[in-house]
Amino acid sequence: MMRVHALINPGAGTAERSNDLQQRLEALFAAHDLKAELKFVAGPALAAAALAARQCAERGEIDAVIGGGGDGSLNAVAAALAGTDIPMGVLPLGTRNHFAKDLGLPLELERAVAVIAQANATAVDVAEVNGQVFINNSSIGAYPFMVLDRDRRRNAHGLAKWSAMVLAAIRTLWKFPRRRLLTVVEGRSDSHRTPCVFIGNNEYSLSLPALGGRPRLDCGELWISVVKPKSRLALVWLGFCAVIGRTDLADDLVTERAAAVEIRSRASRLPVALDGEVTVMRPPLQYHSRPKALLVFRDAAQLAAAAEQGPVPPDAGR
Repeated sequence: MMRVHALINPGAGTAERSNDLQQRLEALFAAHDLKAELKFVAGPALAAAALAARQCAERGEIDAVIGGGGDGSLNAVAAALAGTDIPMGVLPLGTRNHFAKDLGLPLELERAVAVIAQANATAVDVAEVNGQVFINNSSIGAYPFMVLDRDRRRNAHGLAKWSAMVLAAIRTLWKFPRRRLLTVVEGRSDSHRTPCVFIGNNEYSLSLPALGGRPRLDCGELWISVVKPKSRLALVWLGFCAVIGRTDLADDLVTERAAAVEIRSRASRLPVALDGEVTVMRPPLQYHSRPKALLVFRDAAQLAAAAEQGPVPPDAGR
C-alpha cells in the first residue's frame, strides 16, 4: 500500500465548488489501496506543507506527495520536490489545469487517482528564474500587470474573479504597458520594446489542435517568445487570433529556444508571473531549464501509446 500526503487547495476552481471533496477523495484513495493523509491548505501554507511532506518522504515515512489544485498550487508542490527522487501525484482541481493536460493526465478525479495508484513515475523538466521554480511558464509585461490589477479589484470591491479580470484587461489595454528589455541568449544581446515576454518550460504550440499546449515536457529547454511592438488594436487582434487558432502567430512573435536566458531592465523591480501567480523580482532575471528534475506519476498506457507514435519532431506546432 503506497503511503502519500495529499495537499489540496480548497480555494481551487473545482475544489471550491465541491461540498464533499474530502469524502470523495478518502473513498477513492481507499478504493485504490492508497494510504493517504489529506491536508487542505492554501496560500503560503501550501508551500510550507509541501516542504514538510518532502521531509517526511526523506525520512521514509511516505512514498509520494500529491498536489491537488490549479497550476499555482501544483507549482508550490513541484518547487518543493524538484531535484529529489520523491514522486509527485497530480489531482487537477483547478480551472484550466494546463500542467495536467500537458502531462496527458485525465481530468476526472477518479481516473486521476487511478493514475497515481499505478505508481508510474517519469521525469519531466522544470524551469527556474532567480531561484524560483515554475512548471508551465513565466511572463513579464501585460499579463502580470493585469493579474495585479485583478487582485486589487477583488480585494477592494469583492468582485468575482472573472469580472475583476475583464475590468483589469480593459485597464491594461488603456494603460498599455510596454517595457524596454534586453534578452541575452548564449552571449547574444537583443533589445526589445514589447508589451509581453513569455518564457515557457519547453515549447508551446501555436496552431490547432494543440494550440497553447506543449508536445514535450522533457526537452531541457526554454521557449522564449517576445511579442513584437504593437498598437492596442493590434494586440487585441493578436489575442483573438490566438483564440481562433490562426497558424501564422509566429509572424507576430520573436521566438527562440535555449537552455537559459537573461533578461535585463533599467527598472529596479519587475512584476513577474510564474504559473499564473505574480511576484516582484529584481532584474536581471536569470532563467534556466532544469532538465528532468521532477518525478511525476503519469498514465502508463498513454505514455506507451505516445511512444508507439515515435518522437515529436523538433518543430512540431510551429
